[in-house]
Amino acid sequence: MASNFGLKSLVIRALTLAVFVQGSLGGITCENLNKDTCAFAVASSGKRCVLEKHVNRSGEEAYVCRTSDIEADKVTDWVESDQCIEACGLDRKSLGISSDSLLECGFTRKLCSTQCYNGCPNIIDLYFNLAAGEGVFLPKLCEAQKGDARREMAEIRSSGFVAPGPVSGVNHVKYRVAPAVAPSSA
Repeated sequence: MASNFGLKSLVIRALTLAVFVQGSLGGITCENLNKDTCAFAVASSGKRCVLEKHVNRSGEEAYVCRTSDIEADKVTDWVESDQCIEACGLDRKSLGISSDSLLECGFTRKLCSTQCYNGCPNIIDLYFNLAAGEGVFLPKLCEAQKGDARREMAEIRSSGFVAPGPVSGVNHVKYRVAPAVAPSSA
């Protein structure tokens, strides 16, 4: 019993120390993260981190973590867990921030899974805003996953606007082009 109390006391002290050290160091700075923790992280400023790849003159690839201009809602000092990365169908080495993956049915299925949607608020916040930027409401997209997801995907691809198709029986008009005449100086 006494050793159990000592272990609990040690754990509490370690957690308290970790909180104070993180607070005194200023929290997470994107530029200090490596390529294995950068993607889907949020700095202490509330800005999202983005992984970029640069090619040196020698041809060697170098990964750099930078602070983006995209702000997270209600999330700061956050490095996404491996469980959420896996549950949501993401990749730690994702470069940049893009809504392109929302077009993939397999990704959207994982993003909308109960495990991801209810357990990974940082990821859902990011993709909620990315979907909104495309004119799509993420909860509606996830609901469509239960039914006809292809139609919702088509709406995203077309951004909600579909060009009219060709109409049969239309007579095409030929226009004559007259040469352009310079204005007279008179």
